[in-house]
Amino acid sequence: MGRVVVVTGASSGIGAEIARVLSARGDLCVLLARRLDRLQALANELGGEAEQCDVSDRAAVEAVAARVLARHPKIDVLVNNAGIPGRARFLDGDPDVIERLIRINYLGGIWCLRAFLPGLRAAAPSDVVNIVSVSGVIAGPPSGPYSASKHAQLAFSRTAAAELRTEGIRVHTVKPGFARTEGFPQKWLPRHVQRIVIGPDDVAAHVLRSLEQGRGETTVPWFYGPLAPLQDAMPNLFTRVLSRVPKAP
Repeated sequence: MGRVVVVTGASSGIGAEIARVLSARGDLCVLLARRLDRLQALANELGGEAEQCDVSDRAAVEAVAARVLARHPKIDVLVNNAGIPGRARFLDGDPDVIERLIRINYLGGIWCLRAFLPGLRAAAPSDVVNIVSVSGVIAGPPSGPYSASKHAQLAFSRTAAAELRTEGIRVHTVKPGFARTEGFPQKWLPRHVQRIVIGPDDVAAHVLRSLEQGRGETTVPWFYGPLAPLQDAMPNLFTRVLSRVPKAP
């Protein structure tokens, strides 16, 4: 048997594709998500395991991790992929949506890393993959709260990378650009922007390369990378440009 891999948000989209790619190389994938029926179907397809879990619920994460670690004391890879969209404004967006973005996109990764850390330490050298977003380094409407959750996730990922490096645990911070998934159909994007939208398989292939080559923090596709320092260097210009973005429906 290959390595033991835990993948959150694995019932569809990027998480499901990452599980397929890693399973194809012989890894045993332990799949976590809220939708148990879809999760179990994928686990059956891949010969893996399914655990229903809402990563925003710290107690639930700890309970699931305890069950998984009892079966697999060593966890070779943890993929923190669980996330939700949130095209909303800070000023008048649904408060429940804003809170849930933080609980899932940011805190969920922290709770999972803490809960599975004993297994990662036991398997060291091991890997953590945090699926962040280009939105974690570029902020603006119509998805300010989503960007904020990804900014926080990025800070967590970068800090964890430094803290765990000496323990033989490498953190891979993956920042996808526009990716088309069930939760992020990207239909709102202008037609000319649709050309650069990638699929879950592109992100999964990138994750595999990052694990194999020890890349650390990366952006996919690569050409989104220069946008972040541009906003840092010219924040007032970005503010003027982004102020013209239409309000989210």
